[in-house]
Amino acid sequence: MDRQNLASSSAPRGGATVHPPPQHDAWINTYRNLHPQWQSLLPPPHQSAIPISISRVNQVDAGRLDIEMSAMLKEQLVKVFSLMKPGMLFQYEPELDAFLEFLIWRFSIWVDKPTPGNALMNLRYRDERASEIRGKVRTGLEGPGLTVAQKIWYCVATVGGQYIWARLQSFSAFRRWGDSEQRSLARGVWLLMQRMEGIYKAASFSNLLLFLYTGRFRNLIERALRARLVYGSPNMNRAVSFEYMNRQLVWNEFSELLLLLLPLLNSASVKSFLRPFSKDKSSDSSVDESLCPICQGTPSIPFVAIPCQHRYCYYCLQTRCSASSSFRCPRCGEPVAAMQRQGGLVSNIPQKQ
Repeated sequence: MDRQNLASSSAPRGGATVHPPPQHDAWINTYRNLHPQWQSLLPPPHQSAIPISISRVNQVDAGRLDIEMSAMLKEQLVKVFSLMKPGMLFQYEPELDAFLEFLIWRFSIWVDKPTPGNALMNLRYRDERASEIRGKVRTGLEGPGLTVAQKIWYCVATVGGQYIWARLQSFSAFRRWGDSEQRSLARGVWLLMQRMEGIYKAASFSNLLLFLYTGRFRNLIERALRARLVYGSPNMNRAVSFEYMNRQLVWNEFSELLLLLLPLLNSASVKSFLRPFSKDKSSDSSVDESLCPICQGTPSIPFVAIPCQHRYCYYCLQTRCSASSSFRCPRCGEPVAAMQRQGGLVSNIPQKQ
């Protein structure tokens, strides 16, 4: 009975037709047809930039090449004023440096071109604030360049900031603001400058550590402006090879080492040390024994060194013995223990305190 009642109640009344339920494929087909139309109404999706790694060596080399380029331009400009009054151009050296930096900025960054160092290293500036890129991302190097505001602030910081700081330092040194006898205001300004310089150096050192760790923003100006160096072309190599840069760095450090050590070396002691290893003994026999071994002249007040008995000028021998208690005779290499006037009494060498 229950089944008959359910069947009778579910039967259509009045002769109405019953449609079968939609098939599963019909829902899929409808979704496929409507999905493109729905996607066309939505804004294009934002794509994040692909994480990339820029060589830290290239970025540092680019900055070094920019400094060398500025120095070359300055050298050529100084030659133009070589016939002017000596020392006059030195008074306007901060203005000259600022002018050269402005020229480099005007014809590179302002017109959306890389600086000479960045061009050689295949680098360009990208606005890192525009982290979301519309459209298709292929290499991760895509992105807009610097905005007008970023370019102006870059010029203000690099050109104007360095010029003002150089002028302020020279003026404070000329006025001697750091002396304790100055007024409290001038000395306070000088102490404030020292603190600002210390804070800037500490911040620069911290930024250097972050740069070595992340490879982004090699100085504080780039970090403040969010101006990142990226490769200009993904398929282009650096124009200056690593071998050339390594050779330049090695010779630069070696020359600085020689400039540091050469003043500390005593030429007479070096000659006496190398004399036993010399194979040319004929030159020693032709040396005139009557001449002073130091000034190579005839001794005006002749003194002899003890114990080798070689003749010297009094002032030459006394000066060398006073400067070094272990002075050796340049002619024979014997240490000079005392000095004696020729035909007189022995005079002891004064000990250097």
